[in-house]
Amino acid sequence: RMVNHFVQELKRKHKKDLTANKRALRRLRSACERAKRTLSSRTQASIEIDSLLEGVDFYSTITRARFEELNAEPFRSTLDPVEKALRDAYLD
Repeated sequence: RMVNHFVQELKRKHKKDLTANKRALRRLRSACERAKRTLSSRTQASIEIDSLLEGVDFYSTITRARFEELNAEPFRSTLDPVEKALRDAYLD
């Protein structure tokens, strides 16, 4: 979801679509993974990729709040089975 967020941002800012470029997507995915780890301890993370696509340098930031907003549905769907397991564990 974060990758898709930045793909859309690149389209909006630079009118470039990197979805067909596997190398550029892989570089963006790696940067997003690093940003995700940063967001576990900070409230904001930066993405900086030189020459991501056709010479375009891509720089952006994402906040923890925006990350949580982008992933709200997957987070919620993960919590349901966990909550059920916890409830079941306390049954006698």
